[in-house]
Amino acid sequence: MAVSTGNPPTARLLDITRLISRVGRGPLTGVDRVEMAYLSRLSSDSVPLFLLARSSLGFVLLGGAAALPLLNRLAGAEPWGAADLLSRLARIKAPARAAAEADLRRLSLDRCSPAGLAGMLRKHLPRGAAYLNVGHSNLGAETLAAISQVPGIRIAVLIHDTIPLDHPEFSRRGMPGRFAARLAAVGAHADLVICNSHATAADVQRNLAPRGRVPALVTAHLGVDPPCPDFVALPKRPAPGRPWFVTVGTIEPRKNHALLLKLWEELSTEMDAPPLLYILGRRGWRNEDVFRVLDTAPFMGRTVFEMNDLPDGGVAALTAGARALLFPSLAEGYGLPPLEAAALGVPVLASDLAVYREVLGDFGVYLDGGDPYPWRKKIIELMRDTGTAGSTETARMAVPTWENHFDTVLKRT
Repeated sequence: MAVSTGNPPTARLLDITRLISRVGRGPLTGVDRVEMAYLSRLSSDSVPLFLLARSSLGFVLLGGAAALPLLNRLAGAEPWGAADLLSRLARIKAPARAAAEADLRRLSLDRCSPAGLAGMLRKHLPRGAAYLNVGHSNLGAETLAAISQVPGIRIAVLIHDTIPLDHPEFSRRGMPGRFAARLAAVGAHADLVICNSHATAADVQRNLAPRGRVPALVTAHLGVDPPCPDFVALPKRPAPGRPWFVTVGTIEPRKNHALLLKLWEELSTEMDAPPLLYILGRRGWRNEDVFRVLDTAPFMGRTVFEMNDLPDGGVAALTAGARALLFPSLAEGYGLPPLEAAALGVPVLASDLAVYREVLGDFGVYLDGGDPYPWRKKIIELMRDTGTAGSTETARMAVPTWENHFDTVLKRT
């Protein structure tokens, strides 16, 4: 493990394992976007760039010249190539993933089995390089130990949240144990932990301290790309004159969709013309009761609409015209959708969490995520206030930028 000297690295090694694993699985998630932002920014930096991905057949190392072709493919601007013989031998079932791994091999500088990772990296990386992992993937103890064998390397890991440890009831089965192992590996091998908020930094400190070692921590708010509304991307526009609200995020327990569905059940029964609710996000895990409501409730398709794979432009279009973004999440590390709504000047009703107060400040309206009454009251108030539809330039919040994020992070990595 290297100790940071304050000198710029001789090269950077960015782990893109998560982005490759997500190919063909729909719109990018918030964590995916962060890894994509790092790939885009580092590809134009003066410091030489290498890329590392764990594929079905081991590790693939790429040079900086591969960054632009990969960015174009990941953004959909260029097609992935054809799957190769090795993809077929690896029995990769998803065609898009098979094509992506084949392209990795075509673009690669070198490849190796997991056991050969340290040797491959020592062969290609100069002394004093920096390894960055910002996607929560590939954080096994063996992998980080191998990377740490590169002479003079500095390891930096971005932790998005510690929710699997703090709220195991919201996580996929088995995830708390896996995440605990990853965090222990980070504590043992990382020189720097990048945190997306001061709230996350406090959580990381609290969870790592009992394990005996806490690497240096730095907080850098994630950048928010200006949303670009695209009504053409909507399969159907809302009815003219009908107020609507949106909630954005994977349909999982901590996002608290149950509160909103209960409210809309009441509003749909009590009102002749209730507001509309658009639920934008794919279905997640451990949420069977919510899925049952989405599949069977009589108000579904009339006042509540579930949209699973709406592109970013469509999400921005629905958000821009909404009376408010509703975000009753019970736990969060950062939360990009509220900031994206704030950038559009759309009111944000959010659970009263420390991270929201940190990043939204006075822009947000904070409500108890366990009490539906204040949510109902505020929703009806906004529904009846014709002055809140849409947004104006003066109402928009100045949101964090990627430029500020990288100004903070790249000085340390």
